[in-house]
Amino acid sequence: MRDPVKFITGRLIKRYKRFFADVKLDSGEVVTAHCPNTGSMMGLLTEGNIVYLTETDNEKRKLKYTLEIIKVQDAFVGVNTHKANRIVEEGIVEKKISTLGKKYDFKREVKYGKNSRIDFLITNKKGEEIYLEVKNVTLSKRKGIAEFPDAVTERGSKHLHELIDVVKKKRRAIMLFLVQRDDCKKFRIAEEIDNTYKKNIINAKQAGVEILCYSCSFVRNNIELDKKIKFIDK
Repeated sequence: MRDPVKFITGRLIKRYKRFFADVKLDSGEVVTAHCPNTGSMMGLLTEGNIVYLTETDNEKRKLKYTLEIIKVQDAFVGVNTHKANRIVEEGIVEKKISTLGKKYDFKREVKYGKNSRIDFLITNKKGEEIYLEVKNVTLSKRKGIAEFPDAVTERGSKHLHELIDVVKKKRRAIMLFLVQRDDCKKFRIAEEIDNTYKKNIINAKQAGVEILCYSCSFVRNNIELDKKIKFIDK
């Protein structure tokens, strides 16, 4: 994602059937874009919001446009969940995540737990294994505070249980919440949306799973890992 992305801008008409979004381009043309986000996208889907699309010339694609960013008031929000791991990977390569140290190797999508794959398996110079799971965050109901999840997530709770099992085996486990927004300085679990997930986060922390939260910056037509932000337990 370091090469500047060429965006096409327009206004959101509607998102429907989870994977489709109708957009009126600045040129006046109305197109249907792929929406690479299975969440509720709560707070993002107001008709008329400015959106940023990418275009592909891949003839095998049914939709040549992809919804990448939605502007909500003055905030940029990255909605392509497939980009989350790429953003974190760049942060890992560039040594932006201080808790990992400075010398390590890593692998992507390594099998672990019960039929799952960890996003990143990191091995440091001491031979210590660190299991790092990434969750993409777009929700913010309170000004300056990012929130997760935006819908009930049984899969998210499953991952927490598996990270607890990792810790029980005397290995490090990290849950990293990537806030694809540039307007948040704090992060919380939206217990009013999924109270079970909140309970599982508490259990995971008590078991020794590390919780990290990072915001993103939107610069040079790229989305990059930015600053570590505070996790608030409220």
